[in-house]
Amino acid sequence: MNHPDPAGTPGYDPTAYRAVFESRFTYWAGFERNTHRYARSRAMHDPASGRDWTYAELGAEVERLAAGLAASGVRAGDLVAYQLFNTPEFALLYLATQRLGAIGSPINFRLAPGETAHVLSTGRPRAFVYDTAVAENAARALSLADHAPELVVHVPSGSAGDAPLPGSVAFGDVLERGQGAAPLPAPDGGVYAETTRLYTSGTTGMPKGVPLNNATEVLSAHDVIMHFPLSPEDRTLNMTPWFHRGGLYAGGPNPVFYIGGETVPLRHFDADTVLDLVQERGITFLIGAPTNLERLADAQESAARDLSSLRGIVTMGAPLDRAACLRYQRVLTERIFNGYGTTEAFWNTFLRPADLPDHAGSAGRASTDDDVAVVKVHEDRRAAPGDLAAKDGQEIGEVIVRSPKSGYGYTGRPDEEAANFRDGWLYIGDLATWDEDEYVTIVGRRDDMILSGGENVHPVQVEEVLGEHPGVADSAVVGLPDPEWGQLVTAYVVRKDPALTVADCEKHCRAHPMLAAYKRPRAYRFVDALPTTATGKKIHYQLREQVAADAAAGLIERVTR
Repeated sequence: MNHPDPAGTPGYDPTAYRAVFESRFTYWAGFERNTHRYARSRAMHDPASGRDWTYAELGAEVERLAAGLAASGVRAGDLVAYQLFNTPEFALLYLATQRLGAIGSPINFRLAPGETAHVLSTGRPRAFVYDTAVAENAARALSLADHAPELVVHVPSGSAGDAPLPGSVAFGDVLERGQGAAPLPAPDGGVYAETTRLYTSGTTGMPKGVPLNNATEVLSAHDVIMHFPLSPEDRTLNMTPWFHRGGLYAGGPNPVFYIGGETVPLRHFDADTVLDLVQERGITFLIGAPTNLERLADAQESAARDLSSLRGIVTMGAPLDRAACLRYQRVLTERIFNGYGTTEAFWNTFLRPADLPDHAGSAGRASTDDDVAVVKVHEDRRAAPGDLAAKDGQEIGEVIVRSPKSGYGYTGRPDEEAANFRDGWLYIGDLATWDEDEYVTIVGRRDDMILSGGENVHPVQVEEVLGEHPGVADSAVVGLPDPEWGQLVTAYVVRKDPALTVADCEKHCRAHPMLAAYKRPRAYRFVDALPTTATGKKIHYQLREQVAADAAAGLIERVTR
């Protein structure tokens, strides 16, 4: 038998594969396949209007919107910022920007006007779309920003008292501009083109842009499809705002439209409404924060619904303690999941039903495509990826992750990018332990970030606002553990004016243009001095350790509503 000479056999040439992969491994290609593969399947149901979209209908409406944006001056590579609730318009924009080859940028509708202005000034979007429910704040943001979007579009909130800004274009009119337009050229940015820019809090508390590309879009969808798992027969309702990574990507539009399932947008979370939708629509997955699950359990115990269609409830934002986990399994469904991650890299550990209740309180183990490690904490430097904390469940280290779901950057923030992304790893800043089976348990933050109701609150920003009050000499802001919100924003204040009250501080913070409502302190304690280092830096961790005891002793005064 003659054997080929190995020396004369040509090596594998990946050129053809690379050409297909780099041009077709895109989110839009995945969605477009579903417009004919699942043409008659339902893609979205809007409870507010009762309207349904099949994949064929959704695809056609996305084409019209993309053409309408193009007719209004938006081009490939342009940024389209949108400050919307969980509505069909949000889903349409998420898809239409990718169809056009533009960059979609969902903005937190809870931001203060000054914070939104910062996003507009730094992102410089060609178009800005807002819900009329936030029109007043949108107007202030536009007036404060040093960039004026060429196209300003409004989505009606449905409330009679919410009026659009003068000169803004109705969302329906943009759709109308695309009616009958010639087909747009196919997006040609390829696998590495930026598709979405999310915003997360920086070290100053101001939002910083997290760019995501087509590969991160597709791999995020794949991750959810694997871990739930998610199928074309599933119907999901994500109870958290879609502008979050966990809202848009964890059972929100991203994985659902990619797999060919059905999503149900809900403008505002209401526990009874959610349970009714599960019973009436056969929802198979609910996704939310622990606060959502607590309210669902209360509502279900008050008036039981048929939840037999549920294949799982996925929670994010905080670990599940054992007692809460057992309650949710008893009242809602036995299949409880918990994901842990960041805006930068989506979730990177996952706790499955089989892990519960034994591992309740932990964040689970690394997701399928991710590397997760807990490294030592050094006073003078960040540890190298191989400088691991002991896998004994005792030594506290910093969580680092390496994930293809990360965009590996911040828009226009090279210093923070260099600090947080190193050698392919993201240094999250969370402190944790891990055990011999690599279950990770989060114990706190390397920095002083507060997580309240699923939102990041940086103490420095709140302290700066408080410091502008003439009656405040100094302040330190920490999180008070709270069963409903996770942490309650709490301010220790040194008075300059002895007559200063909690009501005075609340009035000042409420009126400040640079402080979102969710960042306002909800509790205060007036003190004579703050703990500081020899160089005058505030020692937040001492107050974090003290605040629960102060609350138990009745020393914390809560803001009255």
